[in-house]
Amino acid sequence: MEENSLASIASNSLTQELKILGSEEVEFSLNVNNVSYLVKLEPRITLLDALREKLGLMGTKKACDRGECGACTVLVNNRRINSCMTLAVMHIGTEITTIEGLAQDGKLHPMQTAFITHDAFQCGYCTSGQIVSAVGMILEEPPKTEAEIREKMSGNLCRCGAYPNIIAAIQDVLEEMEDAAI
Repeated sequence: MEENSLASIASNSLTQELKILGSEEVEFSLNVNNVSYLVKLEPRITLLDALREKLGLMGTKKACDRGECGACTVLVNNRRINSCMTLAVMHIGTEITTIEGLAQDGKLHPMQTAFITHDAFQCGYCTSGQIVSAVGMILEEPPKTEAEIREKMSGNLCRCGAYPNIIAAIQDVLEEMEDAAI
């Protein structure tokens, strides 16, 4: 008797989950760059597509769409993720930061300024993902060496090969942080 009750409960839960994960649009809230957006999306829409197509935040780039290049990197609760590899509905109640959210009160984030100073881009397609990833890397755990920067940034590809300038920009921000802490 107890098994049937559990099976019945499990079956109902599964039915409810499948209904939630169907193709019907669901309304929910996303907190992006400290702004709450009410969106109505199919549950299978990626965070990347929600940001670009529903919210008009085009700074997060769509490149490989397979989590291999890092062009779509955003911060979720100050941790780096590839937004093409996660569903928007999975981020209800989280804080999402895109490249557009790094600048504050019209002033560029120090990492954005460093990328400009060090000419750490060529075509610019990967730049927003590189910058967001670098900020996230520092928030997660600041690297101590150039080798550690390279390792921690290895998920972000630059087809133009601007890596030396990207590394220099990140090192510049890390040095500024060290000087400010003294």
